[in-house]
Amino acid sequence: MVSDELESVVLHGDVLRFVDVGSGPPVVLVHGLLGSHESWGPQIGNLSEKYRVIAPDLFGHGQSDKPPGDYSLSSHAATLRDLMEHLGIASASFVGHSLGGGIVMQLTYLFPERVAGLCLVGSGGLGPEVSLLLKAATLPGSELVLPVLASDWVRRNTEGVLDQLGRHLGRFGFPAQPSRSAAETWRTFKTVSDKPTRDAFLASTRAVVGLRGQTVSAAQHFPRFESLPSLLVWGGKDRMIPASHADNLRRVVPRSRVEIFPRAGHFPQLDEPELFFRVLDRFLEEDVAG
Repeated sequence: MVSDELESVVLHGDVLRFVDVGSGPPVVLVHGLLGSHESWGPQIGNLSEKYRVIAPDLFGHGQSDKPPGDYSLSSHAATLRDLMEHLGIASASFVGHSLGGGIVMQLTYLFPERVAGLCLVGSGGLGPEVSLLLKAATLPGSELVLPVLASDWVRRNTEGVLDQLGRHLGRFGFPAQPSRSAAETWRTFKTVSDKPTRDAFLASTRAVVGLRGQTVSAAQHFPRFESLPSLLVWGGKDRMIPASHADNLRRVVPRSRVEIFPRAGHFPQLDEPELFFRVLDRFLEEDVAG
């Protein structure tokens, strides 16, 4: 639906595509690794009823250009600043998922005047633990393995096995269908079969993850967030970045709101869309605007 409404802007010679819908207080949705504006699912439509929603495809992702070069947190943060300049938005509330959480925290550090409120969703940058898949992407030679794992043949056979397994588990009271988090993780992972996307994924991952886990932490910047309205949303079943990371920020910024969705995975905005919207909308109304 929103893919037909993508706008574009040329920033430093490269094309950035983004959604810009609705009116009201601006809210910027920043996706994670291999994601795009589509990673927000129904949240764009729901939020646009009350807010001006900007959802970019970050460089190296989605339908934006995938140039070789810098994919650090600071580079992505500068891109968001440039996009706000282009749109004439002085400040906004930022919602960052996974890698996007690390990006908006870096934006808050570099350009604090741009951030009216901060919502982190299954965010990176709050602790070292991270999934084995992301650690493996830092290994030499991973650029050769990834396209095989993302191939149509592997996907078809893996999906067939998972479908059969789900049918059997359903007989014993387990969910017969995979979570939306699992489906979205698999959908985004398939995009690494494209070389420019794969190169951007590896550059982004290696900028923040090593063999021992995440190498970039926002801990030293936590005091700067103390006076900023902040919300943390996590899936209790998140296997990509565990929900225990939320405690790292809650201890330092005790006034932040923390919401754990027990049944959700790494994409709580997709696993629990109605609950996610209610929680975010309440935060925007009571903490940011209020």
